[in-house]
Amino acid sequence: MSRHIWIINQYAGSPRIGMNFRSYYLAKALQDQGHTLHVFAGSFSHLFTHPPKVERTFTSQSVEGVNYIWVKLPPYSASKSFKRLWSMVLFSLKLFFFNPYSLHKPDVIIISSLSLFPVLNACFWSALFRAKLIVEIRDIWPLSLIELGNVSPSNPLVVILGWLERFAYKRADYVVSLLPKAKEHMLSQGLDPKKFVTIPNGINLEELQHPKPLHADILNQLPRNKFIVGYAGTLGIANALEYLLEAALLLKAQPDIHFVLVGNGSEKTALINFVQTKHLYNVTFIEAIAKQQIPSMLQCFDLCYIGWHHYPLYRFGISANKLYDYMYAQKPIVHSVKAGNDPVVEADCGISVAPEDPHAIADAITTLYAMSDRERNELGQRARAYVLKHHSYTVLSQQYAALF
Repeated sequence: MSRHIWIINQYAGSPRIGMNFRSYYLAKALQDQGHTLHVFAGSFSHLFTHPPKVERTFTSQSVEGVNYIWVKLPPYSASKSFKRLWSMVLFSLKLFFFNPYSLHKPDVIIISSLSLFPVLNACFWSALFRAKLIVEIRDIWPLSLIELGNVSPSNPLVVILGWLERFAYKRADYVVSLLPKAKEHMLSQGLDPKKFVTIPNGINLEELQHPKPLHADILNQLPRNKFIVGYAGTLGIANALEYLLEAALLLKAQPDIHFVLVGNGSEKTALINFVQTKHLYNVTFIEAIAKQQIPSMLQCFDLCYIGWHHYPLYRFGISANKLYDYMYAQKPIVHSVKAGNDPVVEADCGISVAPEDPHAIADAITTLYAMSDRERNELGQRARAYVLKHHSYTVLSQQYAALF
């Protein structure tokens, strides 16, 4: 049965606008099933590369085939700033002034964190229209502030977010977690265990099957006749890339192994400085490329790397988009992690090692380097089979639709 679905996600972007992509891909996949979608999103995010141009408080726009309602928000310069927090509050406040009767009555409302403030809007609209309410938790707040940001549990923001978290669990018909091991925490906050569902991140097959080629100037930056250890994504604190570069330092005497990091981010300058200080001629940095070009870049790698810090918060699990892109590219993976789940181990498609351990990373790289092409290809084939079975948005949208 066709449903009218509203998705509330302040940070919902698109391939053209920029990250975050999950709500966009989910909306596209649900539309393919015959449902009607509207996505409520903020007009500015620090992750947007091409933010929408809006003049009014609310602007309706078709974004690459998906209906968006943009809520006009002021820009901010830093991801960790009062202005960003204010934009979260403002997004929710402005939504209370949106006329919900200007759209077709929703059958289902999905509210997706990061920000928990719009839980209030989602609950109000759900009650107003007697619509099913699904709360999607991508990151666990306020626990992330406490464990990653060292914010006191008695901090007023933590107290408010904690109340919103418990309120959301109580009012939701279902709570969808991207993190498979988050159930225990949510139960401790009052969630009915019957409401808990895991639906992880995923891949968009249409995009991956029709990638854009790399420009000649990018191809010319890649080393020739080398075994390439590749990373493609944000060069940020969370990605623990300093340990990959320390592994590159350990493998400096291996002339055939070369490291390529593609992307931009807050840590790029520090990473480049490390490479220059240590005279690492086995490392190449390439500027960020279009998302549609990522599959073409991954085909230039011999193996892919993804790493994490050693944070207790990861006990609830991980669900990284780039990991699934790597898997679809049929590349063996070195995964530096300690978490409640490990897709690389589950798929048997690479080598997982402890986080923040350059020696273990280097050993894993040399082990894969020593394998035959056939052995590495077998790892890659298992990776793709796993991601197609568990992580395509066609599959994930069907799991969502089952909740309706």
